[in-house]
Amino acid sequence: MKIPLKLPKVTNSSSSNMQQFLLMLLATTISIVLTFGTSAFLDKRKKEAEKKEMVMMIIYDFDKTIEQVQHIDSAFHLASKTEQEIALHPDYFDSLQPRFHPAMMVMSTEFSETTENIFSSNIETFNTLGNVNFVHEVSSFYNMRHLYQNVVIDSYKQELSTYGVRSVESLFQIDFPEHYFTGKSFLKGMKVIRDRCMQMMNISEEELKEFSQQRMANNNTSEEDEIVEMQMIEEMREAEEIISRARERKTSVNP
Repeated sequence: MKIPLKLPKVTNSSSSNMQQFLLMLLATTISIVLTFGTSAFLDKRKKEAEKKEMVMMIIYDFDKTIEQVQHIDSAFHLASKTEQEIALHPDYFDSLQPRFHPAMMVMSTEFSETTENIFSSNIETFNTLGNVNFVHEVSSFYNMRHLYQNVVIDSYKQELSTYGVRSVESLFQIDFPEHYFTGKSFLKGMKVIRDRCMQMMNISEEELKEFSQQRMANNNTSEEDEIVEMQMIEEMREAEEIISRARERKTSVNP
């Protein structure tokens, strides 16, 4: 004997409740996806912006170093040519001696290590850059700069401090051609690394130029602030001196 199976009746009310539940579940799911998706997208955009700014800051530092090395290169080239000319005509020494002044200014050369210290001392920097090859190239550039400091600048400073450019005899103790050609090879290597990093991180010259102009504008603002501050300090000192002299006169008149 078969017993008939009775199925529960689905009323319009229960069907409506089920639809509302499914709609609420769908809306909640979409909201969660949008929230986390938007957050992840914004976080990615922020990291990309930080990465690009860090890369441009490093390459900007490269350019400042290369600019300094180029100035030194020009000074050594002039000194080398002058030294060769004096070697042929020693009696020209007195008249040509001023042409060594740019080379003497190399004594005051200092490379800023602010960006290098940020790059090398903070693990977050490596995480932000996220490119092992780029990090390797940056390390190579800074190692080359330290080697340039030791091999070219420091050795030249030692020679100049020991012999000077006071006479023909002392001049020939300084090997300007050697310093010039050695520095030239370093300059070439620095430019190669710089261009390789630009290409590797997809940075255009226009972007770097805009970044450089912004940095220069910020530096000029800081310099202007320092000038204003120095002027204020000078004015304060002058006022203090005037008041001090006035007090001295009053004391001498009314002992």
